[in-house]
Amino acid sequence: MTAAGRLRRRTLLRAAAAATAAGAGGCAPGRRSVQVAVVWSGSEMARFREVIAGFPAPVQAIGVGNDIDAFLAARQLAGTSPDVAILSRPGLIVEYAQRGWLSEVTPAASYAAPAGMADLLTVDGRHYGVWIKAAHKSLLWHPPSMLAEPPRTWDALVALTRRLGARHRAEAGPAPLAIGAADGWVLTDWFENVLADVAGPDLYEALARGEADWQDEPVRHALDRLAELWSVDGAFPGGGRRALLTQFEESVIQVVHHRDAVMVFEADFVDAIDARFRRGTEQLAPFRFPGAREADQPLIVGGDAAVVFAGSTRGVELVRWLSDATAFLPWLEAGGYLSPNLEVPVDHYRDPLRRRLATELLAADTVQYDLSDRLPGTFTGTDGVGIWRIMQDFFMDVTDGVAATAAIRRATGQLADAARAAGSRR
Repeated sequence: MTAAGRLRRRTLLRAAAAATAAGAGGCAPGRRSVQVAVVWSGSEMARFREVIAGFPAPVQAIGVGNDIDAFLAARQLAGTSPDVAILSRPGLIVEYAQRGWLSEVTPAASYAAPAGMADLLTVDGRHYGVWIKAAHKSLLWHPPSMLAEPPRTWDALVALTRRLGARHRAEAGPAPLAIGAADGWVLTDWFENVLADVAGPDLYEALARGEADWQDEPVRHALDRLAELWSVDGAFPGGGRRALLTQFEESVIQVVHHRDAVMVFEADFVDAIDARFRRGTEQLAPFRFPGAREADQPLIVGGDAAVVFAGSTRGVELVRWLSDATAFLPWLEAGGYLSPNLEVPVDHYRDPLRRRLATELLAADTVQYDLSDRLPGTFTGTDGVGIWRIMQDFFMDVTDGVAATAAIRRATGQLADAARAAGSRR
C-alpha cells in the first residue's frame, strides 16, 4: 500500500469512529432531527445554527472536521449517512452523484447562482445541490496607514514588492508580502488568480474538466508570473523557508498585529481574523487582485453547496428552504457572510464589505470557480498531496534560488503526471 493509501485508510478509520459517535449523539427517540454535516466551527457554526433555527423542523448541525469526504464515506459505508452535507468541492459532489449517493434537488424560485457556478452541481442534466455560501478569493489586504495607494496592475505589484523588499533587506521596513505557504490551498489560490488572467476562461475551464494539457504555454506563463513575484529577495518575513512553515491565519496576523508585512492575499474571510487580532482600531482594507491591465481583474470564487443524501425527503425540504433568498438573513445581518444567490438584494447586507463584494458578483458576466476544488481525486489537493504539494514544491524552488525555467518545467511535469493519475482525459 502506498503512503497516500495508508494515510487514506487511517483517515477513514478515524472518520468511522467519529461517524459512530455522531450517529449516537442525536435527539431523543421519536424526535430525530434533520442531520447536516458541515466543516464549519466557531463563529461560522454559530451563525449557521441561527439560520437553521428558522426551519420549521429540528435540524442538527454536526461539525465533522476538515476531511468531510472521509467522514461521509465512512457514514455511507455504515448506512448512517446524514440527511444533508455542505461541501466546497463540486468535483466531489459529481463523484457522489455518479455513485448514486445523492438525491436530486430543486432550488427555490428565489435562487439564482452566478454564471460559472450554476452548472457545477449538475450531472447528466440532473441538479444535485444548491450553493448557500460564497467566498470572494480575488483580494489583497493591507493596513491603509502602511500603503496609501494599492497597485492596480500585476507589473505595479511586482515593482512595489521589489521596492519594499529592498527596504526590508536593509532593515528599513516590513516585508511586502505575508503568505501562508504551509497551507497549500493558499498557493493554489494565488495560481488560480494569475491563471484566470493569463489563460482566459476557456482554458481555465478546460483544465478543470480534464480536457487541456497542464504543460501548455498559458500554464507556464502563469507560473512564470508567480516566480517573478515570489523570487523577489526580501518578499516575505523570514524568507521563503519561513513562509513554508507559516499557516494562513498566522500570515494574516503578521500583517494585522505584528506589522511584519504590508500585504496579505486571500479571500473575504480574512476580515474575521483581522477583527480578532488587529492592533488598535485600524482595519485592513482590501483591493482586487491585479491583472495584466487595470481592467483585467480576475474574479475567483469558492463556495459551499448543500447536497441531500439519497432517500431523505426531509433533507430535500431543508435544502430547498436553504436556497431561498431569505433563509440566510440572520447571517446577512450579523455580517461575515457572502451569498452566492444573486436574488438576495444587496441592501440586505449590513456588512459594507460584503455589500461591495455582492455587487461585484452581480456585475460579473461570469466567475471562475476555485480550480483546485474542481479537480478529481487526490489531484484536488490536501496536506502533502496533489496540487497543494506541487505548488509548495514550486514555491520552495523559486524562493530557494532555482532558476524559473527549471522550476516551471518541474511543476508542469508534476501537474501533468498528477492529472493523468487522477484520470483526466489529457
